[in-house]
Amino acid sequence: MSEALPSLGFIGLGLMGQPICKRLLDAGFQLNIWNRTPTKAEKLAAYGAQQVSSPAEIVKNSEIIGLCVTDTASVQHLLNQPDGLLEALQPGQLIVDFSSIAPLATRQFAEQARKRGADWVDAPVSGGVQGAELGQLAIMCGGSPSSLDRLQGVFSPLARQVTRVGEVGSGQVAKIGNQMLVSCNALVIAEMLALAEASGIEVEQLPAAFAGGFADSLPLQILAPRIAAKDYANPKWTVKTLLKDLQLAADLARQEDQATPMSHLAAQLMQMQATQGRLEEDPATLVELYRQTPQTGKSK
Repeated sequence: MSEALPSLGFIGLGLMGQPICKRLLDAGFQLNIWNRTPTKAEKLAAYGAQQVSSPAEIVKNSEIIGLCVTDTASVQHLLNQPDGLLEALQPGQLIVDFSSIAPLATRQFAEQARKRGADWVDAPVSGGVQGAELGQLAIMCGGSPSSLDRLQGVFSPLARQVTRVGEVGSGQVAKIGNQMLVSCNALVIAEMLALAEASGIEVEQLPAAFAGGFADSLPLQILAPRIAAKDYANPKWTVKTLLKDLQLAADLARQEDQATPMSHLAAQLMQMQATQGRLEEDPATLVELYRQTPQTGKSK
């Protein structure tokens, strides 16, 4: 007989949380869900998840608790709010945090959990909504080898690769590095395409022209067609998320006394998008920082 699957709880049903939970349900897990905005849980409840009334109730009904929320402050609030996670944690339980948050705070949260006899794994992901839908995420983990062993069955329907990069907090450091590369890449893609447009070439051909070469990347293949078509509808990721992660990179660089000039410039450019009210838009809109008006030749 196969070993029974552990009961899971999940908090955070946004762009990434929804497809992650759907894949867990498809894999046969019993899944308890909670979201700050209850209506976001309705589709998953109709699909077979059990919607509960509080974070504490998630803990009471789950062996492993997954989080996928916006930022460090959101995790802090979930732990310490009335009827929150921390007061309900029991020895032997495990929190796995898919959110992208600060490494130092992650270590502090893990210590709070350990005082209750529970454990913590930080497991931020890369691959976007499409990767989550297809079960092709890359998961970078910080935590004990034994806790990661417990999560093998949970990660299996979600990821094409799972990499332990160190103790608790290490996964968040790796994700910050991932986002530094993605953010700078997105800005250079936008800059390059604006220059190509101004030069009069068929920019829609560039993703195919670069495919398989040293300049190729997933961000290029995702962003370039949208930029060429000026199609920014239905974003699967946002400038806001990238800027948040660049701010985490800046904080980490200060803590470690390291210079990160390229990422600092990327954050400044994305902040310009913010001043234009484009934080919630697709990173493809970053091209508008570089496009020129035909009348003046000046950037918009």
